[in-house]
Amino acid sequence: MMKNILVAEDENAIRDFVVINLERAGYNVTEAENGAVALKKYDEANGDFDIAVLDIMMPELDGLSVCKELRKRNGNLGIIMLTAKTQEMDKVTGLMHGADDYVTKPFSPMELVARVDALYRRIAIAEMRSENNFKEEIKSGDFTLNLKHHSLKKSGRRIDLTQVEFQIMEYFFSNPGTALDRSAILKYVWGDQYVGEEKIVDVNIRRLRMKIEDNPSAPKYIVTVWGLGYKWEVN
Repeated sequence: MMKNILVAEDENAIRDFVVINLERAGYNVTEAENGAVALKKYDEANGDFDIAVLDIMMPELDGLSVCKELRKRNGNLGIIMLTAKTQEMDKVTGLMHGADDYVTKPFSPMELVARVDALYRRIAIAEMRSENNFKEEIKSGDFTLNLKHHSLKKSGRRIDLTQVEFQIMEYFFSNPGTALDRSAILKYVWGDQYVGEEKIVDVNIRRLRMKIEDNPSAPKYIVTVWGLGYKWEVN
């Protein structure tokens, strides 16, 4: 299985740094100098990418817009945003637009590759299940989680999930009614080696609530456990 990755970054030095380190880690990298070129190359390759690494600040088409467009094209694509420390709100916006993770500049090669590897492992597991006709479903109340197709249905209506959202739901379904702290969710979904912030969990929970709750501001399925984390509640 080829490990294809699209890298969009307008600063040549940073792009070269990212490309070299990802190629050393065994990835087949396609690079783009701005967002418009990134979308063009994605379409020219018929979307044959596992992961996209997108800088937020780019000419012609910024990373947030590219993220939104790529997510429309492919719900299973892994997306990592590159952000500056001053772009705090952009991190949240990127996640709300469908990004799976973000890496803050300046970053080390080890950190970037670890984040990409963690995301790729999730995608590889999903593809393996699909190729092996993995048909197992988990039911919880009105919800059905299909482990083969990485899909969620609520009363028969399909809800599109990103890789990260799916894994969070899988964790919830496996632990119904159990209070799960943020660090446990972070470890399960992002892995032991994750060096980011726990608030990425909160942003993904917010995004999930917008998709599955009847009233996201008064959630009845993904319930906040104050001072700890969240739990999955179904009748």
